[in-house]
Amino acid sequence: MKNGKKLTYVDLLADESIHREYEKALDLVQPGLGKSNPLMIDGGEILSAPEFTVISPFDLRIIVGKFQSSTPAMIRSAIAGAYRGFPAWRDRPWKERSGIIRKTADILDMQKFLLAAVITYESGKNRYEAIAEVSEAIDMLRYHAEMYEQNQGFVVLTRPESPEAESRSVMKPYGVWAVISPFNFPLSLAAGMAGAALITGNTVILKPTSVAPLSVLKLYHACIAAGVPRDCIQYITGPGSSFGDVITAHPDIAGIAFTGSREVGMLLQRSFMAKQRYSKPFISEMGSKNPVIVTRYADPQKAVEGIFKAAFGFSGQKCSAASRVYIHESIADRVIADLRTKVESLVTGDPRAKETFTGPLIEAKAVERFRESIDRIKKDGGKIISGGNVLTEGNFSLGHYVQPALVTGLARSHPLARQELFVPILIIDTFTTLKEALDEANSTDYGLTAGIFSEDDEEVACFFSSIQSGVAYANRQGGATTGAWPGTQSFCGWKASGSSGKGVGGPYYLLSYMREQSQTRIR
Repeated sequence: MKNGKKLTYVDLLADESIHREYEKALDLVQPGLGKSNPLMIDGGEILSAPEFTVISPFDLRIIVGKFQSSTPAMIRSAIAGAYRGFPAWRDRPWKERSGIIRKTADILDMQKFLLAAVITYESGKNRYEAIAEVSEAIDMLRYHAEMYEQNQGFVVLTRPESPEAESRSVMKPYGVWAVISPFNFPLSLAAGMAGAALITGNTVILKPTSVAPLSVLKLYHACIAAGVPRDCIQYITGPGSSFGDVITAHPDIAGIAFTGSREVGMLLQRSFMAKQRYSKPFISEMGSKNPVIVTRYADPQKAVEGIFKAAFGFSGQKCSAASRVYIHESIADRVIADLRTKVESLVTGDPRAKETFTGPLIEAKAVERFRESIDRIKKDGGKIISGGNVLTEGNFSLGHYVQPALVTGLARSHPLARQELFVPILIIDTFTTLKEALDEANSTDYGLTAGIFSEDDEEVACFFSSIQSGVAYANRQGGATTGAWPGTQSFCGWKASGSSGKGVGGPYYLLSYMREQSQTRIR
């Protein structure tokens, strides 16, 4: 935030003071990298062998930090602490909890550039997206507080059954929530899930991905500094499989909030449902295969800019990234040519550099997935019209770098046109009718984000009516499918993209962390 406003790309490009603050933060953060970081259980620091090492994806010589591989006993200890802390936190006046979450946001705001630098080091995000992510995390917490306060803690008077009766509906917390966050938005998504759980009176076991755990540790400390009791938020690191085994079977886990891959999310959800004595809430956001439609009535310049940012921001490593584009045949040649020119002008490199647009992929497995996908596209009749190379020469040899790819000629039924890849590959197709394009856009199991470019009101209305997606954009030059902001665009996955039907950053999200109790008193 700057002067109470969110930081946009325009701000970041125009304000040199922002660049100076970020570069100063890079220098301040670097000496603290490489150290051993503890588990935080009931506020106590626990260092336990074995440790695992987190390496920066843009320079494999840089050790971000060493983190603990928690044992099942440690995870159970954290759950026990959160369970003990739940009654007192639940019974705190809702205004106090809201105030603590607001204070957490203020603390993050004061650390904005330091946190952005951490995100760059651990996930390889460029300065523009790293600063924007911290700003989003801050706004997310403040929006949670705003919604909670507007709804007066979600207590609603209902119709009395008689003159002597008093009735009301009260939304109450469930208990201990396991919150599992991903690498691509390590701070903002952890803040969204954990903040929602905490403000509504639940306690939290905070488990970051093992490739980007440091920014989540910073979030933990901000929550504690703001006044969240030490037993009400626990910080656990280590293998996701062993953590999942414990939480899905533990009777004191009241709910799970997860952001990550469909494969892992579905496995967790099925295991949770099978091992618990009764049904418990599972909130998930599990990626997508997001389409963009460009009709004959589109503004080509808007379309190219919006597709470019949505497809290749953070090297395509976003669940909202555009990965399929359907262009009307009458303007396809122009749009593809302009898009190719745009992509070939982007700068790939060290994300700390001001000019860098695409940084590295997160790990070697992602590079191999990119390589295998490109090879399969070529083998199966697709054409790489731009990019598609793994970059290994010079400074690129230090990290996990690839060249974003534009693809044409791949069969619509091809698995790579249906499966989420989480790498910078954009598949381009053409169409003749809007119905054809909408049918293709809807032809996957996923349904997270989608975009259209058309200056025709009827086409836009048809798109909004027909698209099977929780987030839909029309003519969005700033990102055809990406860039949802708290309080502006709820981030809600349909079909295989999510399970709750209520999007984070939206007016109904907090309800997912509470259950209703109807109270009637006769006087």
